Amino acid sequence: MSSQMRIEKLQELIKQEMSKMLLREIKDPRIGFVTVTDVEMTGDLREAKIFVSIMGGEDKVQESLKGLQSALGFIRREIGRRIKIRFTPEISFALDTSLDYSEKIQKILLDINKGA
Repeated sequence: MSSQMRIEKLQELIKQEMSKMLLREIKDPRIGFVTVTDVEMTGDLREAKIFVSIMGGEDKVQESLKGLQSALGFIRREIGRRIKIRFTPEISFALDTSLDYSEKIQKILLDINKGA
C-alpha cells in the first residue's frame, strides 16, 4: 500500500471515529451541533487536524470549540485505542468555514437573480 493511500485511509478512519464519539460519547454541554467535515494528517502520521463545522452563532461556535479542546485528551486516547496505530497523532481542531462561504455565495447569486 502506498504511503498516500495509507494516510487517506487513516484520515477517513479518524473522521468516522470522531463522528461516532461526538454523536454518542462526548457529553460536554458546551458542544453543540458539530459535524466533522475533514481530517488532514502529516506525512509522518504524527499530527492530525480535524476540521469541524459548527451550527449556531459566533458565541456558540466558540463555546463548542472550547468544549472540544477540553475533551482533547479523551479524544486522542480513544482514537489511539480504536485505530491501533503505533503512534497516536497529536490532534488539533480547525473550524471549517466552507459551508458559511457557500451559503454567502448562494445568497449573492439569489440577490443577482432577483435583480435580473
